[in-house]
Amino acid sequence: MLHLLVIFATTLLGCFAARAELNWDVGYVYGSRDDFTYRRAIGVNGELPFPPVHVTQGDTLVINVHNSLNVPTSIHVHGLLNNGTNYYDGPDMVTQCGIPPGESFTYVLETKNQFGTFWIHGHTRHQEADGFYTPLIIHSRKQPVIVYDEELHMTFEDWYTGEFYVRQAYIDSLNDARTLTPYYSKALINGYDGNKTAPITFVPGKRYRLRIICMSINNWFKFRIPGHKMTVIEADGVESMPLEVDGLSMGPGQRYSVIVTAHNSAELNYIYN
Repeated sequence: MLHLLVIFATTLLGCFAARAELNWDVGYVYGSRDDFTYRRAIGVNGELPFPPVHVTQGDTLVINVHNSLNVPTSIHVHGLLNNGTNYYDGPDMVTQCGIPPGESFTYVLETKNQFGTFWIHGHTRHQEADGFYTPLIIHSRKQPVIVYDEELHMTFEDWYTGEFYVRQAYIDSLNDARTLTPYYSKALINGYDGNKTAPITFVPGKRYRLRIICMSINNWFKFRIPGHKMTVIEADGVESMPLEVDGLSMGPGQRYSVIVTAHNSAELNYIYN
C-alpha cells in the first residue's frame, strides 16, 4: 500500500508540474549599490540586482544563458540536489565547462520533490562576488507548517569597492602577506545599502513568512527584529520542526524561513543596522 501511495503522489506531482523558462543575458553593469562606490559589476539583462526566480515544487526550470562578458561564465543553484545532472553542480572546469564569451547555454533544472529557499549564483571566477546572484524560491504544493498571511524575502550581501579579479591580483602580487592592505566590505540588504533599501511594512497582527538568504562571499550576518520573536520553519531548503528564536546568525550560503507575527501596534519603526 505504501509503495502504491508513493507512486500515486509522484504521478500527481507530475500532473501539476510546469515548465518555467527564463532568458538571461549576463553582462557588465555600472552603478553604486553601497551608496559609496560607483563600479563595474555583473548583472542580468542590464539589471542589478535582477529579479528573484519563483517556481513551484516539481517544475522544470529552464534558464537560457547568453554570455555577454569578456570571460567565461556559468551558474549554480545553491541547494538543488541535481540528481542525475551533477554536471550542473560544480564550478566550471570541474564538472561543467564555462560558457565562452559571446556564446549561449541552456540549463534544464529539475526541482523534483524539493521546495524551499535557494539562490542562484555565478560559478566562474567568483563572479558572485561582483553581483551575479539572485534568490530562487521553490514554492511547496502542500500546506505550510504554520499558516501565514504574506511572505517576503530578505537578502544579505557583502559588497567590496573593487572587482574580484582586481582584489585577487593585488593579493597574488604580494611577496609578504604582512604588507596586505585589507579590503573592507559594505553590507547590502535586498541589493542595496540599508539607507536605500525599501522598508518592509508590517500590518499589525498579521503573520509573515520571511525567507532570509545570506548571499555573502566572506562575511557572517546576524538578524533580529527588536521586540519580536521568530519561529524557524525551514533551514537550507529543508522544512524543520518549528523553533522559536530571538535572532539568527548566518554564514555565506545559508537560508532560513521564519514566521513573525507583527505587534498589534504601529507605533514603533526600526532602521536597518
